Amino acid sequence: MGILPPFRRDPTFYPSPRMAMNSPPEDLAYVASLYTGTGINRPDFLAVVDVNPKSETYSRIVGKVEMPNLNDELHHFGWNACSSSLCPNGRTDLERRFLIVPGLRSSRIHVIDTKDNPRQPKIVKVVEPSEVSKVTGYTRLHTVHCGPDGIYISAFGNEIGEGPGGILLLDHFTFEPLGKWEINRGDQYFAYDFWWNLPNEVMVTSEWAVPNTIEDGLRLEHLEKGYGNRIHFWDLRRRKRVSSITLGEENRMALELRPLHDPTKLMGFINMVVSLKDLSSSIWLWYFEDGKWNAEKVIEIPAEPGEGLPEIIKQFKVVPPLVTDIDLSLDDKFLYVSMWGIGEVRQYDVSDPFRPRLAGKVRLGGILHRADHPSGFRLTGGPQMLEVSRDGRRIYVTNSLYSTWDNQFYPEGLKGWMVKINSSQDGGLEVDKEFLVDFGEARAHQVRLKGGDASSDSYCYS
Repeated sequence: MGILPPFRRDPTFYPSPRMAMNSPPEDLAYVASLYTGTGINRPDFLAVVDVNPKSETYSRIVGKVEMPNLNDELHHFGWNACSSSLCPNGRTDLERRFLIVPGLRSSRIHVIDTKDNPRQPKIVKVVEPSEVSKVTGYTRLHTVHCGPDGIYISAFGNEIGEGPGGILLLDHFTFEPLGKWEINRGDQYFAYDFWWNLPNEVMVTSEWAVPNTIEDGLRLEHLEKGYGNRIHFWDLRRRKRVSSITLGEENRMALELRPLHDPTKLMGFINMVVSLKDLSSSIWLWYFEDGKWNAEKVIEIPAEPGEGLPEIIKQFKVVPPLVTDIDLSLDDKFLYVSMWGIGEVRQYDVSDPFRPRLAGKVRLGGILHRADHPSGFRLTGGPQMLEVSRDGRRIYVTNSLYSTWDNQFYPEGLKGWMVKINSSQDGGLEVDKEFLVDFGEARAHQVRLKGGDASSDSYCYS
């Protein structure tokens, strides 16, 4: 009788967030980089950045994957497989190998293989937008999450730029679209982000807007009715919406969902970008208690008076903080908040999630602060996307929100950059003086770390 070769699971898959925190540090970062909306007629690209401080090419772009078409607007992207594969209904024969990179404007899906040469990955498959819309009815693809049973991608709307938006699935092996995820959505119309608690079979989704009210830029007259302010809770197995909560009647743009990584805790955070009342931003905690879903505001960040403001906010005479991204460390201790308008990244200790405590902050660019990098490099735009390393000690920051919105809020011109913020174990932030990636005329959006990061994986074990 022959001896079967031993099966070795992907070493970047971890049963629990605590085990992932003890993994080796990242050495490469993949960054969505775009020329869409800049006036430069070149295709977007995925940049490979060396983030190993011991490397001779540290803080440099060491590889690029150029997209085969123009005007994709690369935005959010994710892995084909991750630690969710270790869940009881997962596929342990998968490996973290392919990056699934959609175009937010084009709805085209690029499958990029990183295995043979992580510094020079290659496109191995392109799913055209016509195939996506034919099978699913969805367009304008956004968030990508590696589920135990397939690859999930959120979408803003349909072929004519209206709603409802929702979620579609790709096959784990062929990367072909399978169809819409929702069976019973109720009155859910706006879509944006999603995430889940897998052991409790809960899906959570958020709201931004439909394509027709965001693609050509922000119009203030759309704010009252054209942007969402609800969070939705779903039965993950039955694919049915079971509850929705309005996060303040005056608030608009319910964006990033950050559930606690500990799968035994049914709660998480979401950011509201702007209040119609005073242009403040807020962070809300959503949680399950006494047999029902609840949500309450736990952080409020006011607008601040400013001068020399862009036309889009000039009449208000204040700078809205514009909290456009949040991220949560794997130990669920620190919540990181980017303020794209003011120009700050804040760190809150959320050990008690109902009572966050400010633990650190740094200034980077911004309409208000206009803060340069410690090296003296001028930072246009403001801190936007955040990615936290698995051990929680490094936060990578980029500065582009969405091309047409970049042009409105930073009309003097926004050039792409990526910086690193170091976090001490007990809290406190400092911008790394030695790390700065200049993308020049290209704009930088989401960052994914090789081997995983704080917003790429979900876990089934505490």
